[in-house]
Amino acid sequence: MRTKIVVGNWKMNKTVEEGVGLTTAILELIGDGMADCEVGVAPPFTALDGVKRAIGRSGIRLVAQNCHHEDDGAYTGEVSVRMLDSLGCASVILGHSERRQLFGETSAVVNLKVKKALGAGLQAIMCVGETLDERERGVTEELVTGQVREGLDGVDDLENVVIAYEPVWAIGTGKTATPGQAQEVHASIRRTVRDIYGETVAGRLRIQYGGSVKPSNAAELFSMPDIDGGLIGGASLKAEDFAAIVRAACC
Repeated sequence: MRTKIVVGNWKMNKTVEEGVGLTTAILELIGDGMADCEVGVAPPFTALDGVKRAIGRSGIRLVAQNCHHEDDGAYTGEVSVRMLDSLGCASVILGHSERRQLFGETSAVVNLKVKKALGAGLQAIMCVGETLDERERGVTEELVTGQVREGLDGVDDLENVVIAYEPVWAIGTGKTATPGQAQEVHASIRRTVRDIYGETVAGRLRIQYGGSVKPSNAAELFSMPDIDGGLIGGASLKAEDFAAIVRAACC
């Protein structure tokens, strides 16, 4: 039985004070209701320390939104895994569609970051997904499984890896893949992992869905056999909505 995992990706939202307030509100709403699942929040870099303090001993994981693939150096504006580890981050989101689409990150770059994060003991949440044009051209499976293979190239152990499938056309658009559509791609990802790593590893791997998950559709999405939780965007910025999604995963 795979443990569900729900992570709120705040993107470029929330000051330190706002982030602390949101975290406090989430904790008040979920209370002890996350015993059966893993919950994390990914504030912007500036709020990581404040949110870590607000999390305290609650069990919520502190998640970073990105990292660089070098430990140190002349990389203005970047953040290393050593820095994230020193702040108490447990996980890092890598290869998010916005990083790929807006900042030109390739699967080869994502692969370097996955290896660096795992080497530092961080959980790597590796994102994959297709655009609307790619879905309409019927290349979803080819593209997504290609991203999986490239992103995991040379990675021997998936114990600390989570894959997040996020159809780009369903992020921030209000559109959502139907549970059947999402399950189809999740199953394809698991088959790909099975081909590379075998049945046992594929059976243990957790695959999240990310793409306009809301309290109204979370339970149905999470009930699919290969969907192991959600990477939540907009709904994670509202404590009530995020708490409802966590409850849908943890029930």
